[in-house]
Amino acid sequence: MSVELWGAEPPRDCPLCPRLVAYREANRAQNPDWWNGPAPSFGDPQARLLVAGLAPGRTGANRTGRPFTGDGAGWMLYETLIKTGFARGVYKADPNDGLELVDCMITNAVRCAPPGNKPETGEENTCRPFLTARLEALPRLKVIVTLGDVSRRNVLKALGLKASAGLPGHGTEFQAGPYVVLNSYHCSRLNTNTGRLTAEMFEAVFRRARALLDS
Repeated sequence: MSVELWGAEPPRDCPLCPRLVAYREANRAQNPDWWNGPAPSFGDPQARLLVAGLAPGRTGANRTGRPFTGDGAGWMLYETLIKTGFARGVYKADPNDGLELVDCMITNAVRCAPPGNKPETGEENTCRPFLTARLEALPRLKVIVTLGDVSRRNVLKALGLKASAGLPGHGTEFQAGPYVVLNSYHCSRLNTNTGRLTAEMFEAVFRRARALLDS
């Protein structure tokens, strides 16, 4: 079956990337109660805001089945979404916590957890049709927040643009086709623990997204 027939979400046992399949199977053997599959996008199908990460973490979305759920990055992301009105409820790092996204969806450029949290370029290329389909399946989409420059490059390529079409770095803003892209440093523990990304810096990106959508 082709990627085109699968649409915006890969099947639970997507066979396309051998290295990621092997890693998934190793995790499944060690932790059979985990999700251990491509992490599906999460949120409002009528969203005007899409948040694009890079790939699921092994003990995050690969374990829980929901993007940014169960690892350190999720706390800052979901608390910021709640604070800026893009989510309601209480985030408990549990896919059954009842948290809802409002006018927002979260996805990843690569849907399966990669070893060492680093997908290979070929895996990004192979998974990209799912990102393109995800963008196309959001009829009201206006703003995309990319978490990190690898995510930024993948979003641009998914839109048929060059990776250099938008400036890298935190807080950059540019037009990409019909969308405004806001780039942020990734909300990983590495960035937050070192002070490279603060809660205030991260919140400012989503407040800008809110302003764009409300204008």
